[in-house]
Amino acid sequence: MITLALAGKPNCGKSTLYRAATLAPAEIANYPFTTIDANRGVAYVRVPCPCTSLEHRCGVCVDGIRYVPVHLIDVAGLVPDAYTGKGLGNQFLDHLRQADAIINVIDASGATDIEGAPDDIGSHDPLEEIPMLETEMTMWLFGIIEKHWSKMQRQAQVKNYNVYAGLAELLAGLSIREEHVVDAERESGINFRSAQAEDLQKFARILLKYSKPMIQAGNKADQAPAELIAKVKGAGISLISGAAELALRSAAEHNLIIYHPGDEGFRIPDGVTLNAAQQEGLAKIRGFMEIYGGTGVQQMINRAVFELLDQIVVYPVEDETHLTDAKGRVLPDAFLMKKGSTPHDLAYQVHTDIGKGFLYAIDAKTKMRIKETTLLKDGDIIKIVSTAK
Repeated sequence: MITLALAGKPNCGKSTLYRAATLAPAEIANYPFTTIDANRGVAYVRVPCPCTSLEHRCGVCVDGIRYVPVHLIDVAGLVPDAYTGKGLGNQFLDHLRQADAIINVIDASGATDIEGAPDDIGSHDPLEEIPMLETEMTMWLFGIIEKHWSKMQRQAQVKNYNVYAGLAELLAGLSIREEHVVDAERESGINFRSAQAEDLQKFARILLKYSKPMIQAGNKADQAPAELIAKVKGAGISLISGAAELALRSAAEHNLIIYHPGDEGFRIPDGVTLNAAQQEGLAKIRGFMEIYGGTGVQQMINRAVFELLDQIVVYPVEDETHLTDAKGRVLPDAFLMKKGSTPHDLAYQVHTDIGKGFLYAIDAKTKMRIKETTLLKDGDIIKIVSTAK
């Protein structure tokens, strides 16, 4: 399963954002848990369910909305020089090892300094937080590479030694693959056999771009002064409110409102009476949502998965006529897959044995047999025919 990490300095609202994203309403919490441990839980990407345009209806979507699970990590707060062990640096970096992509949460309200100490709203520049995370991660990765570089350079003198594979093996625990190393070396323009420290730092920064892609989210935007809103928006950063999202999901859980994560608004059901404080709080949230088209939290998760990681959603079935699995459930499974994946890739994702025994696939929408090399499209419904059961 894809893993996203929420990273940023202390007091930028990460924990509130994490709680909001992993507080799944009862009707979509068909996953066996929403919180795995203290800092690792399950969030969801939101997509239209294909059953809404088909004859068959599934029991998994909510009002035509399909939620597909992803892991979400709330990373320990970052401070300058975390890579040297300052603050909770070691814990911070260890959590990032597991991430496929990183959401850099900044305090758009400007109410905390670079180390996360509280201050007056608007007293600090949120954009100063962005290079800190990039620098800390670069120096962390550089330190790992530099520690082993002399040995790798000696090995590189051996005929047929693959330095790309060697680096990928060294960094495998960070979810870094050989293609990441190849792409980063090409872009950095360095020569591995003669690379010096400054070359490796440049390489590490670019390698992170390929292996740990990152987006920024301006949290606490509902508290931010106009000048900081303009500055953060001007930098192309999405404005969000984790606190508003948490309040909405909690209210929906208690049946005070009707709200699906990612909706642009919410409504109060007939017969529900709110007290004055609830009315005032929801009115403020409604005002924020009208300006920004929602709280931005679900949109942030979707952006990380579909834009940064270039994923699509594919639905495997066993019966292409009724779109069911072996138990007769309509479209019970939805898999996130890299754009460019094939039916054979899908077969392996369903089960290794099914992948090994792959024969062919059927597009359930057209009822046509498709080749194992056919490129899957977002929303495809596919039957795999395999020698394995």
